[in-house]
Amino acid sequence: MFVTPAYAQAAGGGAAAFTSFVPLILIFAIMYFLLIRPQQKKLKEHKAMVEALRRGDQVLTQGGIVAKVTKVMEDGMLEVEIGDGVKVKVLRHTIVQVMSKTEPAAA
Repeated sequence: MFVTPAYAQAAGGGAAAFTSFVPLILIFAIMYFLLIRPQQKKLKEHKAMVEALRRGDQVLTQGGIVAKVTKVMEDGMLEVEIGDGVKVKVLRHTIVQVMSKTEPAAA
């Protein structure tokens, strides 16, 4: 009496199921091209910049300190000079920008 009769769906519901996923696929594609891909590109450029650091480069750290690289260490650290005789060790990945690059030594 309170139970409504159940009706079977029409045959061929496979195409309707696919069309319901199309908006979800489009949203993921848009998110990939507008957010994920540019972020990966930026990360790759930053990694290349940090790998190319060498002695004499003037850099900007995340803390806003402009410093000159005095020593490049292998353990992911840099020794930078922030003032006359004031040397500080910083992590490589905290370098935000290379302000000026030194010219490579002539062979």
